[in-house]
Amino acid sequence: MEKTLIDNETKEITQKPSIYSYELQELEKWLVENGEKKFRGKQIYDWLYKKRATSFEEMSNLSKDLREKLADHFVLTTLKTAVQQTSSDGTMKFLFELHDGYTIETVLMRHEYGNSICVTTQVGCRIGCTFCASTLGGLKRNLEAGEIVAQVVKVQKALDEQGERVSHVVIMGIGEPFDNYDSMIQFLKIINSDDGLNIGARHITVSTSGIIPKIYQFADEKLQINFAISLHAPNTELRSRLMPINRAYKLPDLMKAVKYYIEKTGRRVSFEYGLFGGVNDQVEHAEELAKLVKGLKCHINLIPVNYVPERDYVRTPKEQIFKFERTLKDHGVNVTIRREQGHDIDAACGQLRAKERKEETR
Repeated sequence: MEKTLIDNETKEITQKPSIYSYELQELEKWLVENGEKKFRGKQIYDWLYKKRATSFEEMSNLSKDLREKLADHFVLTTLKTAVQQTSSDGTMKFLFELHDGYTIETVLMRHEYGNSICVTTQVGCRIGCTFCASTLGGLKRNLEAGEIVAQVVKVQKALDEQGERVSHVVIMGIGEPFDNYDSMIQFLKIINSDDGLNIGARHITVSTSGIIPKIYQFADEKLQINFAISLHAPNTELRSRLMPINRAYKLPDLMKAVKYYIEKTGRRVSFEYGLFGGVNDQVEHAEELAKLVKGLKCHINLIPVNYVPERDYVRTPKEQIFKFERTLKDHGVNVTIRREQGHDIDAACGQLRAKERKEETR
């Protein structure tokens, strides 16, 4: 049985830290402070990320004493697969159960360029987007960095059986990544590490609904990570109706932050624009959107939305999607329509969790 620790301030019982939350240099520092050799860090990382060990006992080239120290101080986070769905197109959706009984979603998508995994950063979400199943029931808690890392490791283990690997990561699952900023940054560093999962920075994308102060902070990190904004509307009034966060962080201020990011990093920004039938998908919306992003180093990703029973939005007809795309292209905007995947499973973000775990999403 896993041991727990007591937080002296809150008096709450909490789990020990996940060893997956530690960067290599942090783990090496801990080892030295606990009377061990620094080089053991790389051995442990090898067990975690190359051999994909599921217990400290498996780490046979470590002394029994060190294995006991690790077990006393850390948890080797293992996620329990509650539900696994596989689409006819190869998309795999996992509902993972955490140590406290909460559940999260992780999705594996297969592309011509490789296998991409979409990870979750929070149990639930407090942002309240009116079209999203993830926000049903609000935010339960943030994930520890190691719990985000464990999602990639768990899916990679499933791919090991097929001789494949995770090549790309998108942080677009349940939750707002910038609302769990420190854990997200730690996660990025760990999966990008040569000694860790060695996923290239330019193969990683993080998306935000628009927490403006964190966008400035993220720009100043000067990472080579791809950056996306969940936009979904071309004006303040409509965006506030679709995304309540726009009432706190208004669209004009968001666009200023985006310009700062582009100037600071020199990198392109992607705007995610979900198309909702009769709401934000008319030609006049496309023209307004083109005007909004004019002159920016950007790309617009049009997303035909998945139907969510708990929400009232319907999918835009195909003809209208193509008309919207053509309008943007006629205005010189770089745009693509996202390829639909997982249409025959619970594909919408948060949908599987809402369906399987009603007590979490009430």
